[in-house]
Amino acid sequence: MSTTPDKPLFFRRALRKRCPQCGEGPLFRAFARMNETCATCGLRFRRESGSQTGAMYFCAAVSEIFAAALALGLYFFTDWSTPVALGIGTVLVLGFSYLFLPVSMAFWTAVEYATDVSNGERWVNPRP
Repeated sequence: MSTTPDKPLFFRRALRKRCPQCGEGPLFRAFARMNETCATCGLRFRRESGSQTGAMYFCAAVSEIFAAALALGLYFFTDWSTPVALGIGTVLVLGFSYLFLPVSMAFWTAVEYATDVSNGERWVNPRP
């Protein structure tokens, strides 16, 4: 293992929905359904119960920011009635949240992996 791991590389790999360790194996087997391990290097993506709790909070926080920005945009830049704005805004926020979930899961997988690399966990093996 190198003395200075390339943490941004882990995030780039994960956000491309690839294993943060090797960059080869897919993170997901289907939409928002993570593989247990990397098919290439064997990295276990979920090593403990609740390992994706951070992804849930991250997704919720980003979705709330999106909802606030959308509400302000609808209020200031449209002349829609409140029921119309609420209806359209709700559909947009729910759609955004649904589509952002796998991104959030991939990001959180990289956070956990980068933390484990920083802590010198014996099982990590970052690859260039």
